[in-house]
Amino acid sequence: MTLKRQSKAFIVAAISAGLLSACAGTGSQQDRNNTAIGAVSGAVIGALAGGQMDNDGNRDRGRIVGALVGAAAGAGIGKYMDNQEQAFRDELATERRNREIEVKRIKDDTIQLVLNNEVSFDYDSARIKPSFHSTLNKMSEVLSKYPETRITIVGHTDSTGSDSYNQNLSEKRASSVKSYIAQQGVNGYRVDTEGRGESQPRATNSTADGRSLNRRVEVFVVSTGT
Repeated sequence: MTLKRQSKAFIVAAISAGLLSACAGTGSQQDRNNTAIGAVSGAVIGALAGGQMDNDGNRDRGRIVGALVGAAAGAGIGKYMDNQEQAFRDELATERRNREIEVKRIKDDTIQLVLNNEVSFDYDSARIKPSFHSTLNKMSEVLSKYPETRITIVGHTDSTGSDSYNQNLSEKRASSVKSYIAQQGVNGYRVDTEGRGESQPRATNSTADGRSLNRRVEVFVVSTGT
């Protein structure tokens, strides 16, 4: 087998093995799976980049080196986000049980926090309830401990009221959360805000329970890859 074929076989085998190990197991193995997925993603990107960047014209060698470096970087990002997700789950355990906040891992490099508007804001208001401050304090503490992330805060409403009014309210609520966590020490340069109004419901607006679910603020925490 030629060196070129050997290098391609090595990369394919490494990536295939990583994907298989990432898909295996459930529950308590999820953290390790996320790290493995990060390593595989990094290996793919590294292999592609390495094939183009080898200075000696040896693309096969470049792909191998790139795959190894990319795998290490990807695994590091996955582990970093694993640790941050666990910190959110630990710090907000009581709030999660009380359904004040949800913690979700929606991608290997992205954590989503969903703030329940029924406990975070008064009706038709962008003022954060004082009783919700302790929850945001805990969230801010974790965000400050893991600075290698970008944060996007997105406000949502139900369909009650006009489109323009709901859009404005959703923007104000997102901005209120940003202002509060900035006061707790989270660098404002890391944080973007958006309002989606009533445009992205996650339940029906024809029932009170559905409208309650639609009134929410989502916080997306995304790795910067550094």
